[in-house]
Amino acid sequence: MKYRLLAVSAVAALALAACGEAPDENADAGSASGAAAATDFLGCMVTDQGGIDDRSFNASAWAGLQAAEASDGIEVKYVTSKSESDYTPNVNSLVAEDCGIIVTVGFSLGDATRTAANENADETFTIVDENPTNDGEPIENVKPLLFNTAEAAYLGGYLAAGMTETGTVATFGGIKLPTVAVFMDGFADGVDKYNEDNGTDVKLLGWDKAKQDGSFAGKFDSPTDGKNLAKNFIQQGADIIMPVAGGTGLGAAAAAQESDGKVSIIWVDQDGYTSAEQYKEVFLTTVEKNIANSVETATTEAVNGEFTNTPYIGTLANDGVGLAPYHDFESKVPAELTAQIEALKAQIIDGTIVVESSNSPQAS
Repeated sequence: MKYRLLAVSAVAALALAACGEAPDENADAGSASGAAAATDFLGCMVTDQGGIDDRSFNASAWAGLQAAEASDGIEVKYVTSKSESDYTPNVNSLVAEDCGIIVTVGFSLGDATRTAANENADETFTIVDENPTNDGEPIENVKPLLFNTAEAAYLGGYLAAGMTETGTVATFGGIKLPTVAVFMDGFADGVDKYNEDNGTDVKLLGWDKAKQDGSFAGKFDSPTDGKNLAKNFIQQGADIIMPVAGGTGLGAAAAAQESDGKVSIIWVDQDGYTSAEQYKEVFLTTVEKNIANSVETATTEAVNGEFTNTPYIGTLANDGVGLAPYHDFESKVPAELTAQIEALKAQIIDGTIVVESSNSPQAS
């Protein structure tokens, strides 16, 4: 674990001693706080291209680091990646800053994290949504934070199929990555399950699970592209859309808002009702990844010298993934549908239903 020595505090203390001042009645408390300040832990983060204000996975990771700041009394900072070319220099810049832990956010940062970890064995890393290895072997100083979001998205797909009034729902991604497609796989299976259970024929636009092919914006930071994709789906009859696209998905929320209540959004990662309040009335629910808690926990472990490289995998069973409250839609979701979703959740947790996706994370 790396710490930065606050030499200024030490020099100030020596100067006071040299002046021969009388002992203060709070000297013991002062010494204790001085000792705590003498070693200052810096928690650092590198964002993916969506940036810190994506209201999604980058924002969630930053919230976790901020929670550690509040609970552990550490300092925190982040650097933003605008493009792929920023990943390696951004990670290296934080290595140079002597961070106690470096949190890298997103599958795309896997290579930069692997390289930096191998070149800096005394640095501690944790990465969201990726498990970089050395030829299949775990990296000693990297803790992967992974999420089987197919399980929660399955419930989201079932909900969407049960709530659509047009018989058509949709999903699209930011960039075609396993961590994006895993949501879309679960969503598609949930729609299929609803059709099977209820004798319906709800259509899904934007993703073909069997072919692993669908609609992608090609970026996580373009609301304009997200809005255009959403409008295209709306023109084809979709009235519920799940964007898995970070900040790009905000464009879909804007398109739904302009529909005068005819279209709703299932958000992902971080509860959209609270993280993107300007669109809160369109969010039916959110397929959540509990990124914030996992980042906070990994950071606190590093602060306390308890860091391990054992991968964390969030599931419905450990509350690592789940559905957010329905908020303004609470009274609109039929009680029978709510009961069906709760029953499905219990069956997934106990193993009666296995949600399968080729994109689900693996611990090794």
